[in-house]
Amino acid sequence: MMRLFLGMILGAILITAAAYVHDTMWIAPAGTPAGAEQRPMVNWDVVGNTARSLGTRAREQVDRLGK
Repeated sequence: MMRLFLGMILGAILITAAAYVHDTMWIAPAGTPAGAEQRPMVNWDVVGNTARSLGTRAREQVDRLGK
């Protein structure tokens, strides 16, 4: 059971890392028009805001349990 859980965590980390590398290392192909806009696979601003919000809520819950 623990191996399954560890595999799921590792898989999520690898997928996130692959998406990040894809978004930061993307180079337009030679036939792409000059005005073409590079669009990332992931909206990292939204991911960052969601992670911050999740961290804040988790801290609030831990503080509430500690009282």
